[in-house]
Amino acid sequence: MATTPWGPLAGLIGTWESGLDGLDVSFHSDQGKLGETKFRERTTFAPFGPVTVGPHPLYGLDYRTATWRDGDVAPFHSEVGYWMWDGENHQVVRCFIVPHATTLIAGGTVAPDATSFKLESSLGSSTYGILSTTYLNSLAQTTRFDVTYDVTAESFSYDQTTVVEYLRTAATILHTDRNTLHLVSRDV
Repeated sequence: MATTPWGPLAGLIGTWESGLDGLDVSFHSDQGKLGETKFRERTTFAPFGPVTVGPHPLYGLDYRTATWRDGDVAPFHSEVGYWMWDGENHQVVRCFIVPHATTLIAGGTVAPDATSFKLESSLGSSTYGILSTTYLNSLAQTTRFDVTYDVTAESFSYDQTTVVEYLRTAATILHTDRNTLHLVSRDV
């Protein structure tokens, strides 16, 4: 892949969709146990930049994603955020918020022409950290987030793990999501 101002993020620009290929393994509060949910997903990445911060520019992607269970009209999960490329320091940063009021910044060192990379976030980090509301933290606390991406010209895949400590059950749950999305259009 040729190097562009968006570095390894350039391959994500566009609209992507999956069939019911996604798999979410998470704690289902209504059942009181871990459960699996198959889902379909749609994600758009729109480029912007440069953003000047200090002596070198950053380039970004505005992104929006939503996931639906089979037969659902409304998404059961959505998120909005930004991906940023710091070419000077070879850092990819993904920051987003989900509707249950958790936000995080995940990042990692990535080669400008990489097609596979990993991003990480942990509770308490001053660079790649996790924040939630007081109410949510009284129920469960997200303590770690790790995600690996593989990007090709026609698809991208991810495999992510969110570590959640549930206070009611004194349990630590590994909430995992994985999916492969296929390019619909480079126009956004």
